[in-house]
Amino acid sequence: MLPAFSGDGLRWFKSRRSSGNGACVEVAYVASGGIAMRDSKDPEGPILQFEAMTWRDFVGSVRAGEFDRSA
Repeated sequence: MLPAFSGDGLRWFKSRRSSGNGACVEVAYVASGGIAMRDSKDPEGPILQFEAMTWRDFVGSVRAGEFDRSA
């Protein structure tokens, strides 16, 4: 479990493939080497924080299609 922190001062970004409707996930690199994630519709809302290895594993699983819905 990572300690709570504020998103102040973080440089948030989202996918270049995001649409302009505000329904996006934003991420930021944290000085400790981890990743912060938030909902772009609620920038003052909760922030999730992940250790770097956990984030890499998650992104790798997404790219491998492990979360794709069956047709």
